[in-house]
Amino acid sequence: MNSITSFISGRKTSWVTLLIGLIFAGLAFGPLAAGESDTSPTDGLPENNETVLVNKALEDLPGTDGTVAVVVYSAGSELTEDQKLWITGTFDPMTQGFVDGAGDKFLDFTSSELNGDAFVPPAQVSDDGKVAVITVPLEKIEETAERAERMAEMREIAKVGMPSGLDVYITGPEGFQVDIAGVFAGANFTLLLSTVVIVALLLLVTYRSPVLWLIPLIVIGVADGMAAQMAPQLATIFLGSPADGSVTGILSVLVFGAGTNYALLLIARYREELLLAEDRHQAMNKALRGVAPAVLASGGTVVLALLTLLFAQLGGNRTLGLVVAGGIVMAMFAALVVLPAALVVFGRGLFWPFVPKFGGVNKSEKGLWAKLGRGVSKRPVIVSIAGFIILAILSFGATGVKVGLSSTEQFRVAPEAALGQDVLAEAFPAGSTSPAVVIVNNGYEDEVAAAAESVSGVAEVIIGDSNSEITKIDVVLDAESQSEAAYEIIRDLRTELRAVDGAGALVGGLDAQRLDVKDTYASDQLTVIPLILILVFLVLVLLLRSLVAPILLLLTVIASFFSAIGAAWLLFVNVFGLPALDLSVFLLSFLFLVALGVDYNIFLVTRAKEEAEKLGLKEGMIKALASTGGVITSAGILLAAVFAVLGVLPLIALYQIGIIVGIGVLLDTLLVRTVIVPSLAFITGKYFWWPNHKKAKA
Repeated sequence: MNSITSFISGRKTSWVTLLIGLIFAGLAFGPLAAGESDTSPTDGLPENNETVLVNKALEDLPGTDGTVAVVVYSAGSELTEDQKLWITGTFDPMTQGFVDGAGDKFLDFTSSELNGDAFVPPAQVSDDGKVAVITVPLEKIEETAERAERMAEMREIAKVGMPSGLDVYITGPEGFQVDIAGVFAGANFTLLLSTVVIVALLLLVTYRSPVLWLIPLIVIGVADGMAAQMAPQLATIFLGSPADGSVTGILSVLVFGAGTNYALLLIARYREELLLAEDRHQAMNKALRGVAPAVLASGGTVVLALLTLLFAQLGGNRTLGLVVAGGIVMAMFAALVVLPAALVVFGRGLFWPFVPKFGGVNKSEKGLWAKLGRGVSKRPVIVSIAGFIILAILSFGATGVKVGLSSTEQFRVAPEAALGQDVLAEAFPAGSTSPAVVIVNNGYEDEVAAAAESVSGVAEVIIGDSNSEITKIDVVLDAESQSEAAYEIIRDLRTELRAVDGAGALVGGLDAQRLDVKDTYASDQLTVIPLILILVFLVLVLLLRSLVAPILLLLTVIASFFSAIGAAWLLFVNVFGLPALDLSVFLLSFLFLVALGVDYNIFLVTRAKEEAEKLGLKEGMIKALASTGGVITSAGILLAAVFAVLGVLPLIALYQIGIIVGIGVLLDTLLVRTVIVPSLAFITGKYFWWPNHKKAKA
């Protein structure tokens, strides 16, 4: 370790280190740069999932090799005769069809034909007479830009000549897919810009120097750019799927957040060592040797926690874990290799106007955090009880948490397709806009249809297209789409149809898909969360050579997580009016909060262990709190602010994760790490380091 830190911080070799960093950056932005990728999030269900199997089977049915756009015309009251005539057109006895209606606008787009001519099915009017729907069959287009251009043209044409009093929306599968891709267009640039501005402001306030803040910002910013180019390629290489816009957004936030935290810890220790060493290269060497174990342990914990997502079933979770783990490795490299070399190259003047001088006084030893540590040491039992009571009160807010948002509730600002879907859901009978799709072996369609009709909650069964092997059956549910009632009917339907021997019946459709995603997330949580806890515990045991301290630290992290969930849920319900958490929020919030919360544990306790060998546990913990209290607070506030920036992205899931993690990090920073953990150490005394307590001073 000493030879590596000496090379990084050496008088001549620091320049070589910077050159190596520049070479890596050149490769990342040049030959190894990532190409363009689809930015639309996907559900990532496994290939053997029932819904996925249904979708694959549908590809072989006639007329199902395309997609559809659903044009919705609505009025605040019942459509007038003129409005209805404009939409539906007039009936032509010669062709036995409607002509000169709004559907004719889309003849240039439709993939359907009737008697050799382009054909759009006639409009359907709702029972209340307020809404009319035109379903336009379309050919599938793989290129995202071409699809967006076609949808934009259709939306413009849909309004041409429209009578006053009407609103029009284009939704359906094609509308949703185009809009989901569209809401991410430019969002990651906004996220990056917002993150850079916030980090720059907080670094400027922290260092009160017109120059120093630029160095970590530039180094971590370049690391983020390198991660954005290289890390997503890990998913393509190892998982065979590209990273979507939500993954790259989280990647940027975590690289900036974690990288800046490591930078704050290094610079704070470097400032301390500059007071004790005249040679800045020696000061950096000692500072680097002091913080490297903590940064490697904390960063390694985050990486390992993220890699537990590789055991998840959902492809999106696996992609997120691998990509962001690669980004954290990049952040550690930047903080432990490039940043120290850059700091020593520029010298002490970087800290101007508060330049640390050799032989100067370390004010932190008698500052606020030292006083707080001494105060906690006098009444540790009362302090720890009070701290846990606060966490418990906040945790009670989580008792009413609901999980699961419909597809139209997943956006901060609903796109046109979501608005149109809401109009459809209100105007047409429950379940009619998204029937369940059943695939059955030929010869069993009547038997399966009868079995489906016997299921409570099934409103209608329609036998549809078939090929030489299978038949499609549409099952309309008497329940609101994506509701718990609809999910229960899907479960009952699957159970009933599996009992039909030889039918090979599979149930898919939108409700079945959402149910499968929900159940798979629940399964992933049961797999991943225990793995995260085990890995974090093992890292703490190996780092601290103790069993008691890791158990206590892990308990505090779990307590702060549930407190953050409780506090955030109260905000979501009472302030933001959100009906539920998105399916992904609980798992990802737990992952980020536990992994990042342990970071602050590691920063504090590794320093306490180092100081305890010289001063004893009590004075060592006070010295550690005095030395790291300020940097942990700054790091926590910065990380919370960076996660809050996720709110600029369009998905409610990321918005919720940002708020939960932000609250949790602040609790970790201001309460758990600075008050509860020291109090637990003071209560347990030298047994905090058990089984090595015999070697520890009291």
